[in-house]
Amino acid sequence: MREKRPLKRRVNLLAKEGITVVDWKDVTLLRKFLSDRGKIRSRRVTGLTPQQQRQVATAIRNAREMALLPYPSQAR
Repeated sequence: MREKRPLKRRVNLLAKEGITVVDWKDVTLLRKFLSDRGKIRSRRVTGLTPQQQRQVATAIRNAREMALLPYPSQAR
């Protein structure tokens, strides 16, 4: 039987950097919430609250519309 490892608590990046409102123009911050393929990382991975995750997702969508961030690429 495998031993269970203790769960590692995810650090909330926005709380750590003291950010209350996510801006779609802050591309360096938003890239931290994207995978290498351009997909938005889940709350389970990022450690954000539901409200923060919604803010980040909306900001990423706006930044994609303005061509600052890539859309998810097809894996082949």
